Amino acid sequence: MAVNNLMSRADLGDLIPAPIQAEIIDGTAEGSASLSLMRRLPNMSSGTSKMPIIASLPSAYFVTENAAAGLASGTIKQTTEATWTYKTIYAEEIACILPIPETVLDDSNYDVWAELRPKIVEAFGVVIDAATIAGTAGVGGVPATWPNGLVIAANAAGNTVALGAGVDFVEDINSCVAMVEADGYEATGYLAPVQTKARLRGLRDTNGGLLFTPSLTAGTPDQLYGSPIRYGRNGAFGTADSHLIAGDFSQAVYSIRQDLTFKILTEATIYDANGVVQFALAQQDMVALRCVMRLGWQVPNPINRMNQVAGTRFPFAVIE
Repeated sequence: MAVNNLMSRADLGDLIPAPIQAEIIDGTAEGSASLSLMRRLPNMSSGTSKMPIIASLPSAYFVTENAAAGLASGTIKQTTEATWTYKTIYAEEIACILPIPETVLDDSNYDVWAELRPKIVEAFGVVIDAATIAGTAGVGGVPATWPNGLVIAANAAGNTVALGAGVDFVEDINSCVAMVEADGYEATGYLAPVQTKARLRGLRDTNGGLLFTPSLTAGTPDQLYGSPIRYGRNGAFGTADSHLIAGDFSQAVYSIRQDLTFKILTEATIYDANGVVQFALAQQDMVALRCVMRLGWQVPNPINRMNQVAGTRFPFAVIE
């Protein structure tokens, strides 16, 4: 996990063309089920970014006209106020190091980048999904500065439906969406482990007709009640976490502090988390590609007229 670089070549970021950098960043956003639905904010200019969140709502009053009452209460316009608080997005680092034998690089017929790009995308997507969907802040490597994952936070707000609580899975989904709506939000998207896809395909009406039809267009996500549904295919979360997450994904935001950067290491010694040497690059005729990016995420969840109690208000609900 931690890496001590004894010697490294000067940064060779230009070795990797900018279009490939952008391709990997976009691929990570697509490879992560959660980021593919979240709202991306402008890139962060520092390691933290504060978002103003409305904390109390203004009130309005009727003004009654009563000449006999003079200036008695109710005949003048009353004052009100609104207050704001802040939520902070903390940029945290995600990284990986890929050791590569020099013999592989020397093979001109072997397209190293074609092999590495999808693996980098997958690795970053796994970490992001594990933290943002089912992760607990400060546990298992998830940064303590990040909020709890959507499943944990929905449970804390009481927005959970037990699988099978309704007459069928359709009713469970309806109950789940209803919780989002009761908290003042609209369900704009759904997250589900890939096992849920078969459950949806199996839904039938009383005449045996399909209730759910997957998208037949390549590159177009399936839709559930007119909103996109994304499936976790990278193993970062599964049915043990949730069968379905419904929510307002405009209320789940992320921002990138540092685009994906690369460094070629040639003479470094790479250790594992226990300090045990794994690779001595120079001695083993290897190089290593170090990949780093920094990003943060947050759930604003501002007060609204439907639910003004912060502890029970959350823009997501889950089927457990």
